[in-house]
Amino acid sequence: MKKSMHTVAAMAMAIFAASCGSSGNSNAQGSSSWQEEFGLSGRTLSTVGRNDYFILEPGFQLVLESKTEKLAVTVLDETKEVDGVATRVVEEKEWKNGELIEISRNFFAIDEKTKDVFYFGEEVDMYNGGIVTSHDGAWLAGKNGAQAGLIMPGKPKVGMKYYQEIARGVAMDRAEVLKLDDHLDTPAGSFSNCLLTKEGSALNPFEMEFKTYAPGIGLLQDEKLLLVKYGFVGEE
Repeated sequence: MKKSMHTVAAMAMAIFAASCGSSGNSNAQGSSSWQEEFGLSGRTLSTVGRNDYFILEPGFQLVLESKTEKLAVTVLDETKEVDGVATRVVEEKEWKNGELIEISRNFFAIDEKTKDVFYFGEEVDMYNGGIVTSHDGAWLAGKNGAQAGLIMPGKPKVGMKYYQEIARGVAMDRAEVLKLDDHLDTPAGSFSNCLLTKEGSALNPFEMEFKTYAPGIGLLQDEKLLLVKYGFVGEE
């Protein structure tokens, strides 16, 4: 997954904290009330499906851009077994100033009943000058104590707080649901009734970013990156 985190100004933090005060949950990234147990052994998981904010269907692609960065997220026609679970492979490619800086292969599965989407890890290649220089952030559920996290709940509610990645010392991303009625204008169109989340990492509790997701599409905004194109590859 895209790893860049940006420190948010104190004023912005205060505004978002006030807007979510009615949820009954603290907005502080250091709070201990983050869900990390999801009862996966009792679930029926699939490699294909969708919920309102996350599409796990081969060929679906999102492209986001800012002035200096580009992110392409593509659901591949490929699966991989991780920790005994068949998962769907989702490729992310990231460019900065026109230069490829990262390719990751991310592994997801969706609960057929609840539509919760779980994240089982990623393989990461970091690039510099066209050469792979590291695999920072790579992890797989079932290895070195790592566990699958919840990347997108099937029915998000304001105040929900959950771990997306559970790999101690490597990847501990987590998210909090702030709004379900956000509006955002992007180069790809204007979208209403959007999901707004605050996301960060337990490894860097004072850094966070805000993301927006549209019903029926998925990720619209990741900090300065905005959706410019979406749909199935090969379709107009």
